[in-house]
Amino acid sequence: MTAVLKERATDARQYTRPVLTGGRYGTVRGDCWTFGLTLYYGPAGGLRGVAVDALKGPQVRVDGTALVGRAPSELEQWMINRCGRREPGLELVYLDPGLLGSQDLGMVIGLQRSGDRLFSRPVFLPAEAMDDPFSSLPAEVWPTR
Repeated sequence: MTAVLKERATDARQYTRPVLTGGRYGTVRGDCWTFGLTLYYGPAGGLRGVAVDALKGPQVRVDGTALVGRAPSELEQWMINRCGRREPGLELVYLDPGLLGSQDLGMVIGLQRSGDRLFSRPVFLPAEAMDDPFSSLPAEVWPTR
């Protein structure tokens, strides 16, 4: 994924984030404005997360359901229904009020505000980061915290 985006994202900008408190480490952020994606890399260069912009990012679908730019309550109900069809314990993770994650998909449905409305913003993480996504990525990814 990184190689494909690097080739096609001619306007990508990267900068280094400082080392964070509480045992978190710095990340390198790459903004791919053309795609509406923000990529987060660890200090050694491994991909740590991908956040999709709710207003200008690509539409991401799972099982035919659109995940980007939706009302958060619609996706919560979709995830609850999806959970009933999956192995228990692999699907739903409530992280904070308004933030719901899926262990199975490696995804947190974040929120993005536009005016007085909230839209769904998927954030994709590796499996090891799903236990504590807030420590894996900078605070800017989680504006509701």
